[in-house]
Amino acid sequence: MVRRPYPPFPGDIEAGDRATTRVQLEMPPQAMVRLQKMKDRTEAASYAEVIRNALRLFEALVDEHEKGSEFSLKRANGDVVQYKIFV
Repeated sequence: MVRRPYPPFPGDIEAGDRATTRVQLEMPPQAMVRLQKMKDRTEAASYAEVIRNALRLFEALVDEHEKGSEFSLKRANGDVVQYKIFV
């Protein structure tokens, strides 16, 4: 397999290899407060775990949206409401 320069492309990772890429984010204070709250609420081990989980969820929602899916929420009282994620 031909190795490309760092960072590797997903297809370049062979079985057993593990590669990570460091990402540095600049966030306004209120976004950092929200990230900290989500870390605490979900008992995540790190900010990175919160961001990875958010990315998985967002990717799944975009995939469904592209298929024409609509989103709704069922509230605790039984009400079902449309939820506009992508406007």
